[in-house]
Amino acid sequence: MYMPINQWAEDDRPREKFLLKGKIALSDSELLAILIGSGSRNESAVQLCQRILASTDNNLNQLGKLSINQLIQFKGIGEAKALSIAAALELGRRRKNEEVFEPEKIDSSKAVFHIMQPLIGELPYEEFWVLCLNNSNKVICKGQISKGGITGTVADTRLIFKMALENFATALILVHNHPSGKLQPSEADKRITQNFIKAGEILEINILDHVIITESNYFSFADESLL
Repeated sequence: MYMPINQWAEDDRPREKFLLKGKIALSDSELLAILIGSGSRNESAVQLCQRILASTDNNLNQLGKLSINQLIQFKGIGEAKALSIAAALELGRRRKNEEVFEPEKIDSSKAVFHIMQPLIGELPYEEFWVLCLNNSNKVICKGQISKGGITGTVADTRLIFKMALENFATALILVHNHPSGKLQPSEADKRITQNFIKAGEILEINILDHVIITESNYFSFADESLL
């Protein structure tokens, strides 16, 4: 008997299931159902996608070969839904053809300088960034936390560790620039670093270094035994 998805148990609804259990828990038809959003009056989005997949022997490569005109022959699939399916499968094809990205590994403060100097080394104002690392000390994400004036910027502890937790980072490297060209850390720089170290200890996220970047050089808290 047909039952709309919004009447299913929450754990069985594709979108909720994705959020609760992760993408790997969803079948191909459930993932397609998220793309098209809705089915028809007599068929849920999942049932409609099961029917479409069955027509290709449940082969995604064959599904990717269907034209827009072929997709809209299925009752419940209009042009917009057909385009969503075709676009998603094309993205999958392009992703498969791209080289696997190998994250940069941090094995020294100099490696941090090479990554960050092009981004912030020549700026006329201060920016505070964080590099999120995995267990192998490879960069899994990097992001700007704040942007300030010529003499300083504010680093929000909550924003930094929010980024770390969202990306499952096990370690962080703090980075900011000194537009003045002076490499020595200020007392505020030292105080902020210690605050982050204490917060990281609670969350079991290590602060491996705090690197100050200028146009042509850098200062590492780790190298100078200031951590």
